[in-house]
Amino acid sequence: MSILSSRTTRTAVVAVAAGALALAGCSKSDSGGDTGKSKNKKEAASQATAVKMGTAQDSTGPAEEVTGAKSGGTVQVYEEDDFSHLDPGQMYVSDAGLLAKLIFRGLTTYKEDAKGHLTVVGDLATDPGRMSDGGRTWTYTLKSGIKDETGHVIDANDIRHTFERLYDPFITDGPTYIQQWLSGAGTTYRKAYAGPFKGKHLPDTVLATPDDKTVVFHFGVPQPDLPQALTMAGYCVVPEKTDTKAKYDTRPVAVGPYRISEFKAGKNVKLVRNPNWDAKTDPMRHQYVDGFDIDINHDDEDQTKTLLADRGDAKNAVMFTGQVATTQVQKVVSDAAAMKRTVQGYAPYVWQMNFNLDRIKDKRIRDAITYAMPATAVYKADGGAYGGEVADNLMSPTTPGYQKDFDPFDRAKHPNGDIARAKKLIDEAGAKGRKIVYGYANIPVRQQQAVLVENALSKIGLDVQKKEIDAATWYEEVGKVKNGLDIYMTGWGQDWPSASTVIPPVYDGTQIQDGSSNYSHINDDHVNSEIARILKITDTAEATKAWTALNQYISTKVNPASPIYYTKVFQLAGSNVGGLRYSTVISYTDPTRIFLKS
Repeated sequence: MSILSSRTTRTAVVAVAAGALALAGCSKSDSGGDTGKSKNKKEAASQATAVKMGTAQDSTGPAEEVTGAKSGGTVQVYEEDDFSHLDPGQMYVSDAGLLAKLIFRGLTTYKEDAKGHLTVVGDLATDPGRMSDGGRTWTYTLKSGIKDETGHVIDANDIRHTFERLYDPFITDGPTYIQQWLSGAGTTYRKAYAGPFKGKHLPDTVLATPDDKTVVFHFGVPQPDLPQALTMAGYCVVPEKTDTKAKYDTRPVAVGPYRISEFKAGKNVKLVRNPNWDAKTDPMRHQYVDGFDIDINHDDEDQTKTLLADRGDAKNAVMFTGQVATTQVQKVVSDAAAMKRTVQGYAPYVWQMNFNLDRIKDKRIRDAITYAMPATAVYKADGGAYGGEVADNLMSPTTPGYQKDFDPFDRAKHPNGDIARAKKLIDEAGAKGRKIVYGYANIPVRQQQAVLVENALSKIGLDVQKKEIDAATWYEEVGKVKNGLDIYMTGWGQDWPSASTVIPPVYDGTQIQDGSSNYSHINDDHVNSEIARILKITDTAEATKAWTALNQYISTKVNPASPIYYTKVFQLAGSNVGGLRYSTVISYTDPTRIFLKS
């Protein structure tokens, strides 16, 4: 996945994350139908089903109309942190994933029904792809006449350029699935090809464009999940003629229903209608409102109070990655009118405390910290029962292969930590008084959680040295191999319903490098070899069993990270906003279908 944005993670995302992010979640369809109860694992499990492959007919536009939708007006959006990237090739966090849904398009996308079930369809392409050679070759035909905001018609050369530019060194973030699949060289994919800006293309045996409307991907091994991977924001098209390389991150060219009219870093982003977007070509998006005014620097407390008051612009407002503030949950839940304008869902993210295995090499210390983790208190600081629940292991209930009875650190009996057991392990390791550098993001929720974690670890004899990090660059900082930290929390969720988008990116030792999602720097021979083996299994059920077994090994034999809590989404909108629905793709309110009632 993606990483959830640390604003709430990277899904992904990766959650998206992230997850940052082709993000996923679980869902109740429309808001307003909830009875005041938070989502649960049973509902989360309903999304751990295979994504359906659509047809050419499914891939045509326009998207199904939203009941009662009207045109016009500007939606106010409140966000806590700035977008770390505007270049789609650099997008792998949840807030960017939301923005991407409005301004970018890729070869494929998801159509989502009222129950949150997903179907992959063609977006720029006429269908989700035509597979041949046992899954080693995929062919895409572009729809006719799709234009970017400048009026340029998207052609096969733009698609080729989109993927080739990802090899250039200036691309430091974003997903790497397809680059690695094309090269067959893991994280060293850049060694064989340095990108298109030096005048060379990938060979036609890897990526071919036989004519203006055809794109052919050639892989060394079968890649049955390519259509799902192509839905990610990181693989949205970047037209060749307007690509400004690193500068593209401040002024990207839109292909979706909206374009950026104003961007002030750290302050706001304004979107207006893209006149060159054609609804007839788009199976998923709408263009009901005139635009979106995204204001930065509004924390969850500020967002919730403003939306609860429901005055002025707040009546037309939504949260992007914001959540109902922990201190305001009961006010919202007890207000029947407010609850009618809430959105809830079970997100795919697992918040975990990563151990830097380069620094904490004694597993007894890692186990001690895991046993001591005050999971209940930590998740309650992030929205209580509406914000999450204690995580029993490193796999989310939304992921196929999750085992509800796999609880290696006895979270069921000690959800808020087992200090006695943890202290015993610290004594056995001779680690009493050891300094632990704890990195956390400088936002209220993470600051509150840091106090809880510090208190728990102090009780078992560790000397916690807290270090605040700017939330806007959180994942860039902890993603450095030499990050100078011992422990740090991240959230990861599936990019699509498969553990293949969770375990390999987070626990594969061959992926360790700056910017990698292997935040704990785990490099275990058995884990690495099993990942390589399971990725070659084409039978979904067999692969799922294997991922489940590997998840058990990682948790019990290595313990690279302490599972803390699974995430839920609880958002509030203004009373004049219609079309509210939780999206299992992005794990938040779906911005592509909202409208203003008056």
